[in-house]
Amino acid sequence: MTAISRRGAAHWAAPAARVAPAVDVLIPSAGRTSALAVTLAGLAAQDDPAFRVVVSDQSDGGAASSDPAVQAMVRVLRAQGRPVDVLPHLPRRGMAEQRQFLLEQARAPRVLFLDDDVWLEPDALARLDAALSETGCGFVGYAVQGLSYLPDVRPHERTTFEPWGPEGVRPERIRRGSPGFDRWPLHNAANLAHEAAERGLADDDRLAYRIAWVGGCVLFDRQALETAGGFDFWPRLPVAHAGEDVAAQWRVMETRGGAGVLPSGAVHLEAPTTIVDRRVEATDVVFGRSQAGPDGPDTERGEKDERHPEPDSGAEVPGRHRLSREQGGHRRLGTEVGSR
Repeated sequence: MTAISRRGAAHWAAPAARVAPAVDVLIPSAGRTSALAVTLAGLAAQDDPAFRVVVSDQSDGGAASSDPAVQAMVRVLRAQGRPVDVLPHLPRRGMAEQRQFLLEQARAPRVLFLDDDVWLEPDALARLDAALSETGCGFVGYAVQGLSYLPDVRPHERTTFEPWGPEGVRPERIRRGSPGFDRWPLHNAANLAHEAAERGLADDDRLAYRIAWVGGCVLFDRQALETAGGFDFWPRLPVAHAGEDVAAQWRVMETRGGAGVLPSGAVHLEAPTTIVDRRVEATDVVFGRSQAGPDGPDTERGEKDERHPEPDSGAEVPGRHRLSREQGGHRRLGTEVGSR
């Protein structure tokens, strides 16, 4: 039987040798302690690889450091042999700065940027880690699934689904208005759960596919992300912005490539968003605003935009196209590439 890095209950009180983490799990958080506790519970169900958790807490009063549910899961993770750091990080300077701060805390060769409202099924981290090794690209990710949308089947939003072929994942340039950008509807609702079912995939399969970007659960080769600049563009952005994760991914994709992984083992908790002002898109600042023409994906400034439709007007689903259930059946011409 192969040993796993997670220490079981019989060993929680026993002395243990320190194991160098293969992955640093980086979680930006602000004011969502109940969701954060669920996110940490999902991590506690992961057997491998060895990982460390770093939470950047931008809650008022450092709520994550005192919330009973969060602290209970921190104790579980530490008993399992997972180092956990919960770092108060104020004042708020925007999501890009928070992600850069987290990246600067990393020591492991790989970093998983995980939103604080995403639950991972058991073995999800091991599959994602294996996918990054197999593809050799700059990052791989799970598109988080809103399971309230399982009854909502949208084959028309999956027409751009394209697995990477035998040549493997290759560098790719994505911009607003480019053909690759049109893949954004793939990550709406529970589209990938339906795609996995229709393809008859097994739970442990790792099908790499082409993306426009992937939000909420992304595993990077740390060197690839740092070489591309990470989130070093944060000083150019106002505090209120969106799309910082997309900008960082596009820079990595141009040199090392990136891929989504199916089936997705990441579930979105459909919690209220913490990013309400999306008028400034990081991709527009970093790359300049592309004009896609009358039929291309463009949007008026300030338009609400989510990649997933939402069960209510305040919920956040990191797929970033805010649509009602009625609108969800039709392609939108206007999109923003928001984050979180």
